[in-house]
Amino acid sequence: MSDSNERIVTIFGGSKCRETDLEYEQALCVGELLADAGFTVCTGGYAGVMEAASRGAHERGGRVLGITMNQFKSEPNRYLTEKVPSEHFYERLQRLITRSVGYIALRGGMGTVTEISLVWNKLQTRVLEPRPLILLGDCWPPIVNEWQRHLAVSDNDVQILDFASTPEEAVAIIKEKSNGVVV
Repeated sequence: MSDSNERIVTIFGGSKCRETDLEYEQALCVGELLADAGFTVCTGGYAGVMEAASRGAHERGGRVLGITMNQFKSEPNRYLTEKVPSEHFYERLQRLITRSVGYIALRGGMGTVTEISLVWNKLQTRVLEPRPLILLGDCWPPIVNEWQRHLAVSDNDVQILDFASTPEEAVAIIKEKSNGVVV
């Protein structure tokens, strides 16, 4: 999938947004900025946020990995440099997570919540060495506040997360906090 010197950042987000939606525009910009900074972009490989981040990186000459799943009927987006097929969800999640020096999550649905939750839990339990998990967009702070209100989520748990309002802020956090990450 990659060489050991490659710096991969995984982008999580919904498949249902369109080019006119804010999260598509943000993901496009994130892909551009990451490619400009020399990172490889990794996504789930399909439509929406995944396509936007892939497109942004591809259009800037960056490398784009798409972790696809054989069970899905839809075609991967056309901006992928490399398709990495997976047989099932758990294998796909592991491939999205394990080789990355950081993660940026944009607005999505339950798949995005699942991805964030798994990375967050792996960081909490130190299964993964510390690395940035950035929630990009205004939707995340109220959601995390509700999780804290209704679930067993402590202030220490929330400190693992980074919040960003703009793509530029998210990528700046990646650049700052992913330097010493070894995968």
